[in-house]
Amino acid sequence: MGTRWHRFAWRKVLLACWAAVLVLCVAGARAEEPPRPVLKVAYTEFPPMEFRNADGEPDGIYIEMTRKVAEEAGYEPEFIHLPVGRIYLYLKNGTVDLWPGLTGIPTLRNDVIESWISPVPVQLSAWYIKGTPPLRHFDGLRDKVVILISGYTYGGLRQQLEAMGDVQVTEAPNHRSGIEMLKRDRGDYLMDYRPPVVDILTDPSDRLVRESEVRTRNSAWLFSLANPRAAQLREEFDNAYLRLAERGEVPPARQLDRGYFLPGFPQDLLK
Repeated sequence: MGTRWHRFAWRKVLLACWAAVLVLCVAGARAEEPPRPVLKVAYTEFPPMEFRNADGEPDGIYIEMTRKVAEEAGYEPEFIHLPVGRIYLYLKNGTVDLWPGLTGIPTLRNDVIESWISPVPVQLSAWYIKGTPPLRHFDGLRDKVVILISGYTYGGLRQQLEAMGDVQVTEAPNHRSGIEMLKRDRGDYLMDYRPPVVDILTDPSDRLVRESEVRTRNSAWLFSLANPRAAQLREEFDNAYLRLAERGEVPPARQLDRGYFLPGFPQDLLK
């Protein structure tokens, strides 16, 4: 009886030792896993899509989606908060690897490649104050003062408006300032994207603000061609998104088209 008990006890000790060894081996293997390569990801103030929150951290729908896709593709995203103009510069010189932004930016045409996946459409609207007629045709901007957000190209629309001799263009430094300029009668229409404007319409006097849809634009991840692995990164991001979509962790991949555009909108900007 004693011998049998001692054998049983020793067997338990040996099993416990083997279990401890296995745990240490697994922990050691995990500790030895190489760190994920870092991707420098630019982002700007475009709430609720992407913005810096009250804690100074990157936040927003597009930020969380970018984080998921980057990690699924095997990368560690490092988010860098920048104004839009600086993002364009850093994409051109390779200071950042990518930006979750919008497609068809003329000034970046030769400096980036866009993901085939477009996570969400983004609506561009002409905002105005109650009493101003809705914008029903692009020619309705003629002989009007149009407020634009500083640094935004609007997919080439800024250049088009500035070239029109009968449209007066003025600038606002940010979305809130643009709305305030409208309310102070410093412009007839504010050209701005719907998500960030809706996000800030919280003041009681904002109930006077109206909108007319101008066009739909597509979002995408824009990869800097200054990075020699840009094409590979795009492929990895697109494939990672599709895997996440199959698991229901991101919206299904969209079928792209030109979407809505205001009658009379310049056709060359819809490519």
